[in-house]
Amino acid sequence: MRRFERRFAWWAVFALIVAACGGGGQATTTTEGPGTTAPPATAATTTTAAPATTAAPQVCEAKIGVMAPITGPAASIGEEQRNWALLAVDLYNEENGTNFELVEGDTQLDPAQASTVAQQFAADDAILGVVGPAGSQEVEAVGPIFTDAEMAFVSMSATRESLTDGSLPTFFRVVPHDGQQGPTDAQFMIDELAASKVMIIDDQTSYSTGLADTTAATLEAAGVEVVRESVSQDVTDFSALVAKIDDATDVVFLPWQIAANAQLFGDQMAEQGKDAVIFGSDGLFSPSDFTVEGAYVSAFAPDIRGIPEDADLVAAYEAQYGDFGTFGPPTYAATVVLLDAIRSLCDSGAELTRAAVVDAVRATDQATSILGQPIRFTENGDVDGGRFFIFQIKGGSYELVK
Repeated sequence: MRRFERRFAWWAVFALIVAACGGGGQATTTTEGPGTTAPPATAATTTTAAPATTAAPQVCEAKIGVMAPITGPAASIGEEQRNWALLAVDLYNEENGTNFELVEGDTQLDPAQASTVAQQFAADDAILGVVGPAGSQEVEAVGPIFTDAEMAFVSMSATRESLTDGSLPTFFRVVPHDGQQGPTDAQFMIDELAASKVMIIDDQTSYSTGLADTTAATLEAAGVEVVRESVSQDVTDFSALVAKIDDATDVVFLPWQIAANAQLFGDQMAEQGKDAVIFGSDGLFSPSDFTVEGAYVSAFAPDIRGIPEDADLVAAYEAQYGDFGTFGPPTYAATVVLLDAIRSLCDSGAELTRAAVVDAVRATDQATSILGQPIRFTENGDVDGGRFFIFQIKGGSYELVK
């Protein structure tokens, strides 16, 4: 906030100077004391009216919501998402002279909780749009609420392909969908891991089953044998599933959302002497929760530490909040999309309505973003040109391999 403080200090000094100089040339009023006579006006005297005062430009202000699993089993992801949204609003206000406010909604990655938060946001007329929610199953739960409220909601991590089939007209996302992730992951298993047999275990959520389907389709089309299994997110004893991994299984694909569960699965594989390679989807990109040596993880965003233009943002985030993964930067991108949309309405003098914000978000045309790529949306709300990245865990670090 140092730039704001410097600007405020400069204006304070300027105001003192103006006051000392008689108010910058404005006429002063003198009241004669008793017994004095004002000098008579002469024919040469002219009176000039003071110029009309120009009103200060109105500050663009509004509330937006953020929906993330700030507590619960995916808190390490949700906290990062919330923190990047906070940073985005703070920096945006500082750099643009706006007065945007962020309202937090903790979903715990639970569709029922997400519905409760969505109803609260929709009932608050001051909230013009929402960043999130994080999970595909949550988007499905809140979609009808935000559709009825004509409220734009921009997800930073919901990837189920069917979310943009046209049934959610106010939904957008800044990350690619599973129709892109599944084939990317499968092709890597085929080309780089020479997989001939893959076990796919979904976690029974809409996100997981959808991604499992698209990955399996690509693998099977290439002649790879696929074994399907399923387990609830609430399970933590995976010994029976691990026992089903035979010597012919090259890869175990885990399209899960709880990274800590994947760590337990990997530990139990090691206990049983199973040496198949674990390949996780974007939900497992959590360096604090998932550190199985040699495992692979796909992600819908790059590691922005490798983008030179993001150096100041990386430093600002780390100074205030510490380390981060790939879930936070897309949240920053989604937040900026929403703030840009609202500010564009302010700049044009248009009325700030939720419906107008939806139209403004749809018209987004950012030449670049924190993700190192442009952000524009297709007709149904998908980010144009999105792609997935693949990392391998080595010594506790996530190294980009493709």
